[in-house]
Amino acid sequence: MPVFLILSTCPDADTAQRLARILVEERLAACVSLLPGGVSTYRWQGRVEQAAEVQLLAKTPADRRDALMARLAELHPYELPEILAVETAAGLPAYLDWVTAETHTDASPE
Repeated sequence: MPVFLILSTCPDADTAQRLARILVEERLAACVSLLPGGVSTYRWQGRVEQAAEVQLLAKTPADRRDALMARLAELHPYELPEILAVETAAGLPAYLDWVTAETHTDASPE
C-alpha cells in the first residue's frame, strides 16, 4: 500500500506537539516528525506576511490519508492550514509495512 507524507505548518511547538500526539494516538499517522525553526513567507489577505513556524511531517498509508487530512483540518488553529499530501515513490519495505501496521485499529498496543 502506498505511504503518504502529509505536510502542515503550525504556529508554535506546543501546537505542533499537540497535533502530532493526537494524530499518532488516533492511529491516523504512524509517526509525525516536527521540524522547528522554519520561516514561511506568504501572501495572505492581500499582504505579504512572514512567520516562524514548525513543520509537521506525518507518515500514513493511502487508506488513512483522507481521515488524517480531515482530522488535521478540524484540529488546526489556522483559518486556512497548509495540508499537503505527497505520495512516496519508494521506501524501505519494512518501514512502509510498519507505517501501515501502526495506523490500523487492529494493531496491538505496546
